[in-house]
Amino acid sequence: MTTPILLALLLAAAASGAPAAAPEPAAVPGGPRSPASPARSAPLRALLDEHVDWLMRDDPVSASIRGDERFNALLRDESPAAYARREADLAARLARLRAIDRAGFTEDDHLDADLLDHDLALYLDGVPLRGQQLPVSSMDGPHIWLPQIADMVPMRTAAHVADYASRLEAMPRQIDDTITQMRAGLEARRVPPKVVLAQTVAAVRQQADPATAERPESSPFFTPFARPGVDPAVVARAKTAIAAGLVPAFARLADFLEKEYIPRCRDTIGISQGVDGPAAYQYRLRQHTTTAMTIDEIHALGLAEVARLKAEMIAVIQETDFPLKASLSGDALFDAFVADLRTNPRFYFTDAEEMLRGYRDICKRMDAELPKLFRHLPRNTYGVRAIPKFAAMTSPAAYCYPGSIKSGVPGYFMVNTYALDQRPRYGMVSLTLHEAVPGHHLQSAITDELDLDQPGLHPYRTLAGNTAYVEGWALYCELLGLEVGDSPQVRAPDGTTSGGRGFYADPYDNFGRLSDEIWRACRLVVDTGLHAKGWTRQAAIDYMLANSAGTEVDTVSEIDRYISWPGQACAYKIGQLTILNLRRRAERDLGASFDVRAFHDAVLGAGVLPLPVLEKRMGRWIEARRNLTPP
Repeated sequence: MTTPILLALLLAAAASGAPAAAPEPAAVPGGPRSPASPARSAPLRALLDEHVDWLMRDDPVSASIRGDERFNALLRDESPAAYARREADLAARLARLRAIDRAGFTEDDHLDADLLDHDLALYLDGVPLRGQQLPVSSMDGPHIWLPQIADMVPMRTAAHVADYASRLEAMPRQIDDTITQMRAGLEARRVPPKVVLAQTVAAVRQQADPATAERPESSPFFTPFARPGVDPAVVARAKTAIAAGLVPAFARLADFLEKEYIPRCRDTIGISQGVDGPAAYQYRLRQHTTTAMTIDEIHALGLAEVARLKAEMIAVIQETDFPLKASLSGDALFDAFVADLRTNPRFYFTDAEEMLRGYRDICKRMDAELPKLFRHLPRNTYGVRAIPKFAAMTSPAAYCYPGSIKSGVPGYFMVNTYALDQRPRYGMVSLTLHEAVPGHHLQSAITDELDLDQPGLHPYRTLAGNTAYVEGWALYCELLGLEVGDSPQVRAPDGTTSGGRGFYADPYDNFGRLSDEIWRACRLVVDTGLHAKGWTRQAAIDYMLANSAGTEVDTVSEIDRYISWPGQACAYKIGQLTILNLRRRAERDLGASFDVRAFHDAVLGAGVLPLPVLEKRMGRWIEARRNLTPP
């Protein structure tokens, strides 16, 4: 998944895009550009240049991640005045964009202009909701995102480390600005549900521990300064910034949360029950899914997918060694099997390092399969790490740090090693394919390199991002594990399958894959239930536990995430089904000439697109390929 931490720090947190490697007509986006290609629009290019520079100045940490080091000593301004400036700047830019004459636009011009229009208009539509007044939740806040900056920006040189010391010195002001935003939210009655802040005060106080002021080197913020050869004066600055700046600032935040903020937060849980009403949820759904699907349509889709996937799961149970499979059937069999999965020690690690080694083994085996699925692969590599302890208790099972070849920072597949008895082995394969390769890491690395691989492509295309495309791709990638390995599943042109199950040859792993997929289908049901249909938190927990093999710890954490992040969880399944439907259409229309590697490169070939734009693009790609096929 892509966490709020990464969305706050990186404009393209887990985006993806790649050039089509097979020869394509120049008019098809993602294909190679001919020397005779029409010239790009100069007014549009100038506006795109201005906007990208503005983005880097506005979010210095994202700039650092991408290798733009002009603002390495700075943090993003979170003050109310800064948000007013952003609104004015972007409204003026949108007006200027819409005033540009599109006559003579190339295909790429139209796509860039449409994407910029989409991004600017969506931001401005969300301004009345004042999301900056809700910066703290069960899995987000300065106590989580600030300590992780050092893992995401370059730390190769003495200047990098000194700049990070300057960022430490600026963090107390950002924390105080965050408190100011939350106070404004209190005045407007724009507050989160109390339930999602249940563990937040304790988490913030970890960063406010007086013992840290006595020993600043024990702080997670100090890690870059513990390396040999760091200038003693810079080390001294860092210790002062932690002891005299950060510890008191986090103490102020903890006191504010405990004494002033949480007592005035909502007892209700749905965003539709908040001060902004049902319109806030409709906006979040549009923002994350990039579609105009209604709440009822999303809820119904979820119910249908849950029913389909649960039937498949019950069938897979018959392939396992579960002793009760012959004596039980239907829901009774499912419930007994899942109860065994949740309690049987054989499915859980007792050593965190052993679990990390298991994930690294899956990653390395999947690396070798990628050329079967893609012609174009990214330059940047990735590693596997444990989620930091200070964030693990309220974090999901895993997430991805994207990294950047431009800044020299690798990507990381971050794994939660907290509560090992709740981290099942049978979910490891699908989780790895989702978060690492061919999922989020491959996506983000290819997008980061998109302008390096396609001369003339504007760097703006590498910054675009939306949840439906990003998470839909990653969920689709879980299915790709069926098509690789020693006994791959084979797909016929008509969409039927035969053969083995690839990386899911172990039926428990395959059940885990289906459990992960039904988890995403359940999200359509519970997210709409929580935010629009009056569901209680416990009803949502019970529904998830009844229809997946998720553990209780993961389930409770997930439900609190959905309450904190309305609409985001709906994007996964909607995006996956869109990509699957496009593939089935390509397989049907192209028949024996269908090439899965060319298809994947085309899906990734223009960067992260809103789903309707992706559908139009791939429709043109399919038509162009069909015209190339001999009669």
